[in-house]
Parts: sequence; C-alpha cells; structure tokens
Amino acid sequence: MVLKCVENPERERGYAIEFETEEFTALYAVTEQPIFATVSISYVPRELCVEQMSLKAYLGSFRNEKVSCEGAINQIADDFVRTCDPLTLNVTGDFTVRGGIKTRITVACEREDGA
Repeated sequence: MVLKCVENPERERGYAIEFETEEFTALYAVTEQPIFATVSISYVPRELCVEQMSLKAYLGSFRNEKVSCEGAINQIADDFVRTCDPLTLNVTGDFTVRGGIKTRITVACEREDGA
C-alpha cells in the first residue's frame, strides 16, 4: 500500500500534524500471532502532507504482514519520510502486553539540513 500526499496549504507556517489509531494490527514474525498497538504519528510538514485516508489504508495493510514490533514502526517512519519528506517526524508504537512485557517503540527523524 502506498501513502499519498496533498500539497501543504500553509507552507509558510510551521505547524504539527498528529495522527493516532488504536487499531494497528500485524502478525508477529516469530510466532505469527497477532500483535496490536496504538500508533501515534506527529510531524511538521514541508511541501507535502500525508492524505489521511491513504494513511488509514496504509496502516491497515499491515494486518496480514509478518513483522516485528520494531520493524513495523521503523518501516512506517521510513515510508513516511520517503513519501512526504517532513521537517520532523515522530512515530510511536505502543504495543499491548504480551508475555507480561509492555513494548513501546519510538522513532524520531529530523532533516539534517533543516530546510
């Protein structure tokens, strides 16, 4: 599934966009058992903004994918950066307790050139 973008209508203003879904699911690569997470995405756009409905479809496409928790959140961050090239990006996956262990993964990205 591909993320789609729209033009940033307020390029001259720095502002953050935040998305959150409690419905992220995938299959854990080792056991193939379902994993569940709340995924939060916060970014400061440059020229492009991610289109919300394509983000919903993109996140839903993980449902039958075999991934690790770390791999899923890093892939989301990589795809987001590749698609819309934001000034800053934070992606957090807050995974439900499995085996008595709570897992939270956060990926933070910032453009090195600051442009």
